[in-house]
Amino acid sequence: MNNISYIEDMDHWKESFSFKQEIKVRFSETDMFGHLNNTVPFVYFEQIRTEFFHRIGFMQKWTSEHEGTIPVVADLQCDYIKQVYFGNVLSVFVKAHRIGRSSVDLHYMIQNEQREVVLTGRGTMVQISKETGKSVPWNEEMKRCLSNI
Repeated sequence: MNNISYIEDMDHWKESFSFKQEIKVRFSETDMFGHLNNTVPFVYFEQIRTEFFHRIGFMQKWTSEHEGTIPVVADLQCDYIKQVYFGNVLSVFVKAHRIGRSSVDLHYMIQNEQREVVLTGRGTMVQISKETGKSVPWNEEMKRCLSNI
């Protein structure tokens, strides 16, 4: 785990998460070798990210028919630390690591039932205009919401 470029101090990094959700690995998410398919963590990241944005009120704003902005994923990566198997109960965490003008760098951590880190990830979300596709800055309230969880 020492070679993850976006994590300087693993212990400090792990302690900085507060928003989490539990997910049980379904049979359909495993491959013929019985472990979690390598594409599934991105689905888990989406699930926790969506719930995070819902909790702070962003999803309600973005899904309103009168809203002119939407979120898009600019990049996303996952680092695989330990094997995960069918039936495992995982704790999936997300946090806003860095808030930009119109973007937010999110970090993800997934732990197994023994609280061992099994997956880490990071990705940038950008708020854009539905009409132009160009980035739209966060307002002060949105910045506050992102930094409070």
